Amino acid sequence: MALVSGPGRGGVAELPAEMRLFVDKHVHYIQSLDSRKDELEYWLTEHLRLNGLYWGLTALHLLGHPDALPRQGILDFVCSCLHENGGIGAAPGHDAHMLYTVSGVQILATLDAFADLEARVPGGRQKIAKYIADLQDPETGTFAGDEWGEQDTRFLYGALNALSLMGQLHLVNVDRAVAHIQSCANFDGGYGTSPGAESHSGQIFTCVAALTIAGRLDLVDQDKLGAWLSERQLKNGGLNGRPEKKEDVCYSWWVLSSLAMLNKLHWIDGEKLAAFILQCQDTELGGIADRPGDMVDVFHTVFGIAGLSLLKYPGLVEVDPI
Repeated sequence: MALVSGPGRGGVAELPAEMRLFVDKHVHYIQSLDSRKDELEYWLTEHLRLNGLYWGLTALHLLGHPDALPRQGILDFVCSCLHENGGIGAAPGHDAHMLYTVSGVQILATLDAFADLEARVPGGRQKIAKYIADLQDPETGTFAGDEWGEQDTRFLYGALNALSLMGQLHLVNVDRAVAHIQSCANFDGGYGTSPGAESHSGQIFTCVAALTIAGRLDLVDQDKLGAWLSERQLKNGGLNGRPEKKEDVCYSWWVLSSLAMLNKLHWIDGEKLAAFILQCQDTELGGIADRPGDMVDVFHTVFGIAGLSLLKYPGLVEVDPI
């Protein structure tokens, strides 16, 4: 159920006070994240720096403030994390990994900056694409996260996502990747991290999105999966990641995006979910937490806002569920 209808998504003033999204507060919160270098937490989370930049940048774009962070500074940071082999690390000096490489590519795509990358690093896009493609297992079709070989459907989705954004999907065996995803399918219609692993909302997103990119959504048991996903909504409106777990704002993205790809967003109560997300805001300092009363962070901020975008919350830019 959408909060509003129509392409303009207007009508913010018509919403009751408890349904207000504090856009300016959230913009300021995201802008302030890089100014906390005197705090221990800043350095303890260095391994999330590039991911955090992607989350913050995406949130700002959805909020309608795409220029709230300096474009040149963002590009400088992404390039400083780029390795000679085409992989990207979490921060300068950190090892390259699929997850950070994907965030780097998503940032470049968001800023329409692939030409800027080529100007700084000739052949940079091709190097990144080759780094990703070389992490595919030729036997199983799935992908490793880095040279050490850990495999997970997150890495498979990340690879197809990044390569499709760069127009380089032909570098990998998509049919083998699809076959691996199918081997991760469970009796309940969901997917896990690997064959035989428990169904989980986050992994379902990675598998459904990867199949969508590959043009093989026909392989999904859509009604069964849609039912499993809709059952993730609890009485307070929030969504959980799997049965018997607490609600968490981030599943406003992982669950809703999958339902959106299956054209089943109407299978959950959108108004109750939107109310839950909005209750998790820090109305004074900005940011969104995992649940009401907890500390905010940029991870839950972006996925809360993305969930609201899928629900067509007034004033937000439309997000691509894939």
